[in-house]
Amino acid sequence: LERVLAVDPNHVRARAEIARAYAALGETKTAKQEFETVKQQGVPPEVAVTIDRVLSAIERIEDEGRTTVRGYVEGTVGHDTNINSATSDRNVAVPLFGGAIFTLGPGGIRRSDTFTSASGGLSLRKPLDKEWAFTAGLNGNKRMNTDVDEFDTGSTDAHVGVVRTYGKDIFSAALQYNQFWVDNDRYREAAGFTAQWQHNYNARWQSSLYVQYSDLRYMRQEVRNADRFVIGANFAHALAGFKTVFYGGAYVGEEATRKDGFEHLGHTLFGARVGAQHEFPRPPRLFANLGYEHRRFNAEDTFFLRTRTDNQWNLGVGVAWTPAKNWRVTPQFQYTDARSNIALNRFRREVLSVTVRREL
Repeated sequence: LERVLAVDPNHVRARAEIARAYAALGETKTAKQEFETVKQQGVPPEVAVTIDRVLSAIERIEDEGRTTVRGYVEGTVGHDTNINSATSDRNVAVPLFGGAIFTLGPGGIRRSDTFTSASGGLSLRKPLDKEWAFTAGLNGNKRMNTDVDEFDTGSTDAHVGVVRTYGKDIFSAALQYNQFWVDNDRYREAAGFTAQWQHNYNARWQSSLYVQYSDLRYMRQEVRNADRFVIGANFAHALAGFKTVFYGGAYVGEEATRKDGFEHLGHTLFGARVGAQHEFPRPPRLFANLGYEHRRFNAEDTFFLRTRTDNQWNLGVGVAWTPAKNWRVTPQFQYTDARSNIALNRFRREVLSVTVRREL
């Protein structure tokens, strides 16, 4: 291959093959240079996409042995048919008062609006030795509704943890903290941890087990403070050629309130999620996912005189388009259908949005 390129430096096939050979030999720096040269020689779009995928894989391999700091910024515009996740019924019968009909205030009825949001984050990975690495991250999001600004939201997330890679197994544990705002006021904070074991059977099969704990604290509704535990399992499978990936998982958990007499605000839960992503010969990638969660609350509701049960379905479909390296545009549609035996907690929600993301 080197002799071919010495005679004809513009021989695209030979340069692509020698780039693959360098990558196989572990000479990642030279391989990246050769792949970049191939892209500059005007290859078809589907070949350019394949090269970008290989370059990303090389970068991940290089990152394993060095300290890396990565970041992103993104913006979203969209329309939400139910920004407050509320019922569409204006009147609700309350059994505690003999079935008397109460009219809900504006904040308790389904509201729709357009919105914009801005997000950003940084992540750090520092290898400690051949197996262990230290990780940390910080993310923030602010969502602003066009007209109904009392339901503007914001959040920040932070974590610190460690990762151990041992053969085909990856063990990780992290401390986590989240702060959530509504209308610029602190609404809830959550602090806890996550631990996970991931096993890579081969290049196309992967599974994981995880456990999560969160200490939930509500700034203005202390009776809702709770301990939340979740355990679950996930899997991912790529079909031959890696063009289509299927994934899914299942989980169980409990959210237990701490204050006596308010057990009806806590619940047990179980859920499942499945999804798929397909990458066409040319961009973009098409994805779809479906999720279900069942919640049964721990005691009879004080006002509605029955134990609340919810069944919630979530559907998402969209397209991820990469117009240039480190850029991604994602138009998507999300649908939520929450069914409950208490009318106040039933709602439907549709969100149509477009997100533009820049990796730093």
